[in-house]
This record gives sequence, structure tokens and C-alpha cells, in this order.
Amino acid sequence: MLGFRNSLLAGVVVLAGLAHAQSATDELSNGEVRKVDKENARITLKHGPLNNLEMPGMTMVFKVSDNALLDTVQTGDKVRFRAEMVDGKIVVTKLEAAR
Repeated sequence: MLGFRNSLLAGVVVLAGLAHAQSATDELSNGEVRKVDKENARITLKHGPLNNLEMPGMTMVFKVSDNALLDTVQTGDKVRFRAEMVDGKIVVTKLEAAR
């Protein structure tokens, strides 16, 4: 019985760890749109820390994974976004208006 309890407890710990890892990978960062460059599929964001990339807050230019993301924002908008390393470049993969 003790072996079963230990196995069950270990399973719960593993699942809790996976849930935490999933929430960390889905985490969105806060930012403000400084410039939208649809012609070059780029956006300039003043942003807070990007925890998934271990990057402090700053203002920088990002490529976007899909040009349609740029249709949803304009200069001055507060946004929540996800940036990821793609082929050695930091790319915005998710972008939404801040609530």
C-alpha cells in the first residue's frame, strides 16, 4: 500500500510540475506599440520582461509570425504578446489588445 501511495504522490507532483511549465510557456508579456511596419512584417514594442526568453524590459523591433497580427494594433496600443526564439530570431507569435 505504501508503494501505491508513493507512486500516486509522485504522479501528482509530476502533473503539477507540467501544469506550471505549461503556464510559463503560455505566459504573455505586457507592452506598448511604438511602431507598426506592415511592409516589413515588424512591430516595435516597449515591453516588460520576457520571462520565457530571460530578457529584461526594453524597447525593440520584432518580426511577426503572421502579418495579420499587425492588422489588430496601432501605435500607442497597450498589448499582451508572446515572443519566441524562431530560427535564431525573436519573433512575436501571439498579439492581443491588453484588457
